[in-house]
Amino acid sequence: MKPRTLAGAAGADLRAGRGAAPQRRPYPVLLPRGVIGREPAKTLCLVRGRGAVVWDSAGRQLIDTLAGLGQCAVGYGRAELADAAAAQMRELSAFPLHAGPVNEPALLLAQRLAELSPVPGSRVSFTSSGSEGVETALKLARLAHFQHDGSDRPLVLALDGGYHGMTAGALAVTTLAAAHRGLGPPPGHVIRLTRPDPARLGPLPVPALLAELERALGRAGPHRVSALIGEPVLGVAGNIVPPEGYWAGVRRVLDEHGILLIADEVATGYGRTGDWFAAPRFGMHPDLVVTAKALTSGYIPMGAVLTGARALRMLDGFPLLHGFTASGHATAAAVALANLDIIERERLAQRAAETGARLLAALRPLEELPWVRAVRGRGLMLAVELTEDPAVAERARLLPGRAAEAGVLIPHAHPVIRLTPPLVITDVQAQRVADVVTGEVRRLGG
Repeated sequence: MKPRTLAGAAGADLRAGRGAAPQRRPYPVLLPRGVIGREPAKTLCLVRGRGAVVWDSAGRQLIDTLAGLGQCAVGYGRAELADAAAAQMRELSAFPLHAGPVNEPALLLAQRLAELSPVPGSRVSFTSSGSEGVETALKLARLAHFQHDGSDRPLVLALDGGYHGMTAGALAVTTLAAAHRGLGPPPGHVIRLTRPDPARLGPLPVPALLAELERALGRAGPHRVSALIGEPVLGVAGNIVPPEGYWAGVRRVLDEHGILLIADEVATGYGRTGDWFAAPRFGMHPDLVVTAKALTSGYIPMGAVLTGARALRMLDGFPLLHGFTASGHATAAAVALANLDIIERERLAQRAAETGARLLAALRPLEELPWVRAVRGRGLMLAVELTEDPAVAERARLLPGRAAEAGVLIPHAHPVIRLTPPLVITDVQAQRVADVVTGEVRRLGG
């Protein structure tokens, strides 16, 4: 069978790397970040990837600073992951755990994740995405209280700036304003807390943040709150690293009121911050952990929720009815196992810590510029945050295009340049990213 290729005028524009201008034939993809009914002004069409590099349809080579959306930990073009998928498909492509039977790859992966989990005594629930994982964790947390003592705890604490997904429950605890447009006011069952951002709060913000948490619980009634959900490092908000002692303090307050803690490690898990999981490094000690993205390095959709011993004790005896068609997908599990082998064998978490420290040091001088608010990061989860000056914002619109001409893919540049490259990025590539980002940010001063 002849392979399908891009065809027509829009296809010609894509192949030329110019993006699709309005055509007689509408642009075929409803873009997640597009305006419905309007053709995209410029769309990059990627056709190949190797390591930390991608190529567009014009043959241009670009260092990927985002790893897709942070998921491609082991880099592109990993033949062993394709081989793992093909081999499993030849044996048993999938059979949903929700249907009753189990499959061997899912069992092996659950055992592996339980061993890696930062939560002692974990058992694993499989999903297809981070959003499904957040839905699962929120549901389990509320059910845990119901099963434990019959209490109804409908309220959830969430951080301003937190991003947890786009499905209904996950969106409820997400504070991205644009994602709520047209959907009415934020749900009343979510209590929002100030984001723990040292760049905005100044020195020693932890006592004030913990006092705010206590006040919020006092107003709501702590007996009505099931859980707090938070990212160890806030990703979409700008790769914000909370101040030292914040998560440990939050854990202490929650323990006083019997409230569970959910760590959203969708972005931070599996080596991104320099550890297998970020929560322990920050003293977070969660009860449930949501993961996805780098579990398979994005080669096939999969996620997993790790439920620890405390929540399991509370849930003991509950007749759980929860799952998805692709829960424990056998092919996805086989790919995940091979992917985790790569991360472990190539010591990619350690590499993220070392490469990230060098990249952060190279970018740190940008903090001297008046139009830069902060340079921060942990491992290969870095950010350069710009001020909200309209003139800087206008000039920053040109930054992605100029960076691409220099061989670096930076899709978005204001108000934050987020850098989450594949963990396999080489030292030479990382230095190139630092040089291009440094040069372009310095140009923003006019």
